[in-house]
Amino acid sequence: MARSWWARAIVGAVCGLAWACALRAYMALLAGSESQFNWPGTFFGILLPGVLVGAALGSASSLSRDRRAILRWTAASPLLFAVFTLLLPGVFVALVTTGIGGGAIAVPLAGILGGYAFAGRRTWLRVVGAVVAAGVLAGLVWAVPLIAGLPLATPHGAWAALLIASLLVVEMLAASIPFARLRAESSAETPVATL
Repeated sequence: MARSWWARAIVGAVCGLAWACALRAYMALLAGSESQFNWPGTFFGILLPGVLVGAALGSASSLSRDRRAILRWTAASPLLFAVFTLLLPGVFVALVTTGIGGGAIAVPLAGILGGYAFAGRRTWLRVVGAVVAAGVLAGLVWAVPLIAGLPLATPHGAWAALLIASLLVVEMLAASIPFARLRAESSAETPVATL
């Protein structure tokens, strides 16, 4: 059990790092020549939470059903992207005064809601999660022509749209792991009706 947990956490961490690197590439594409790579913003604000979230979600796949509290925390782990980003100097002020940086909150929330839509327990909440997550996904795809100036009909624009769409869907699938474990637990506790 312990070996499986560590192995899955390590695999998740590597996947989370790759995901965060790809997200940073999308962000650089949107910002164009104004994009700046630096240690705090890139490594602390994006790559480190990618590793931590990946490790948390990877380890969730091996947690037993009696670990409900831990599974709930792993389900919320994508919010680490928002926490780490908002801790960077000036980011919170920019978010409040200009709205710049809202993606740091929208992307993790969409991942969690999409994860719940894939594997949550309550149908009505799954529908709400799917609608909100789909709206964020559409907004990120439309940011390609609106912000980066790349028409979706061009190869470059289509590639960028596919990049962010696939990243968000992968995040949702990974975020569904703890919800699937919690759902399996609740269905195991539900008594089977007999005739």
